[in-house]
Amino acid sequence: MENVDLSDPPAGLESEFHTLLTPEAVHFLTELITAFNDEVDKILWHRTARKVQLDLNNNYPDFLLENTHIRDDPHWKVADVPRRLHNRHVDIGDTAPCQTERFHQALLSSAQGIQVDFDDGNCPTFFNQIKGIFNIYQVVYNNVPGIPPISKAPVLMLRPRAWNMVEHNMLVKGREVPGPLFDFGLLMYHTGKKLHQSESGPFFYLSKVESYLEARLWNQIFVWTEEKLNLPLGSIKATVLIESVLASFEMEEILYELRDHSAGLNCGIWDYSASFVNKFGHRSDFLLPDRSKYVNMEKRFLKSYMDLLVQTCHRRGALATGGMAALLLPQDKQSDEYENVTAAVTRLKVFEINAGVDGFMVYDIGLVAPMQKLFQEHTNGPNQLHVIPSVKITQQDLLVMPAGGVTLFGLKYNVAVGILFIDAWLRGDGHFFFRGKVEDSATAEISRSQVWQWIRHQVKLEDDGSRVTRNMVQCLVQDVELELGDELHLSDLQRKRLHTAAEVFVEVVQKRDFPEFITTYLNSEHVFVSGHF
Repeated sequence: MENVDLSDPPAGLESEFHTLLTPEAVHFLTELITAFNDEVDKILWHRTARKVQLDLNNNYPDFLLENTHIRDDPHWKVADVPRRLHNRHVDIGDTAPCQTERFHQALLSSAQGIQVDFDDGNCPTFFNQIKGIFNIYQVVYNNVPGIPPISKAPVLMLRPRAWNMVEHNMLVKGREVPGPLFDFGLLMYHTGKKLHQSESGPFFYLSKVESYLEARLWNQIFVWTEEKLNLPLGSIKATVLIESVLASFEMEEILYELRDHSAGLNCGIWDYSASFVNKFGHRSDFLLPDRSKYVNMEKRFLKSYMDLLVQTCHRRGALATGGMAALLLPQDKQSDEYENVTAAVTRLKVFEINAGVDGFMVYDIGLVAPMQKLFQEHTNGPNQLHVIPSVKITQQDLLVMPAGGVTLFGLKYNVAVGILFIDAWLRGDGHFFFRGKVEDSATAEISRSQVWQWIRHQVKLEDDGSRVTRNMVQCLVQDVELELGDELHLSDLQRKRLHTAAEVFVEVVQKRDFPEFITTYLNSEHVFVSGHF
């Protein structure tokens, strides 16, 4: 096709590739990308310009004066929530659909929904993208024996890549295409009508949205797609993840821009916390303390963000969802550890329920039933839209950093998570298990952000008063690399890959300027287009 350049099919996925990338599908994708390529450029330039303005003037973000009329108008609401989204108590998170077995297990669970993830929990190799989209296609068309029809299974909350990611394997007019348009376009072309006909979608998560202008662009994409596919206006519904401190000041406007297509907003802890380093990490007044000791949803800046999100959503008739429980249940249900994990997750999720959220995610499928029971014990009905926190959240509430310092334990843990995420990425995985938790790009993001910031400000360790320097971190990386090799019983080949990951981690955390997203850095500076390391 003229002006289109596609890579060859990934090895072993020739049939899946040709099923998805038909001439008609490629034509649709090309039209979509051509229509919005320039607009994607503009929002990325707007992000850069906004950051420059904040830095040049040493400004702080605030609620936008020009949008006061939207926030002060009590009358507008988002369109009614579809029937299948009324109850979103427990979704299964970080479900990379290329991992067929886990995807199918999630579909067989009692969860209300599944975060079908091409973003934080997924490594976007061409193999993974094609395999994942094909697996969704098979499920939607009821081609998988033993999997219930899509109208009876948990709803699919499809999460395409965020704006910072590109698809290296497709060029339109000589340019690599935006990753989210590749994912969204193929998913909509092949499954949009079928999902709509079964009242099961199409439903999306939108990651890393930073402003109402980005929400406006997504709304334009939705309208264009609905018209092209002859779907009624408002068929597509999207939950926006508020993962940037800048977006927290524009939540009302984000809902307003997507009011015909909104399924609500989502709050999480680690990407949001990392955004403070991303935007203000060079400023000493935004020094984020040890996350393992001093950062949790009960802290003022995070509690305020969650309260504002719930208040904003419920005032406008939208659902407010919380973050993901990353803890993993031990196999022995009779063990003290099993009880401790269950109690820890319960405490965190009761806190979110009491804040008024309508649902949240868990990674471990074994946590679905007990967390559903928790909702039943603490709430009445399928959601908490009637709960509107009577709080007045100020600029200071959202920007105040928690008190606390830095510990050697926290530094080493961040180093370990950062190295292991890069190691997982090199083998084509977007998440991994470590010391009883699932870790993904969100936890890798906060981990490498903190290490970069602590080097940048030469912070003192609480343990002995020594300063965090580049040399200290380089020595710690060597120690952690050896410890991980022994702890995880790695082979010689695996140790070589871990060493490569450790070298990349050191490279990232000592950059003069903060690399905006670790996934962008790995995808652009360390491109593994085909195969795995």
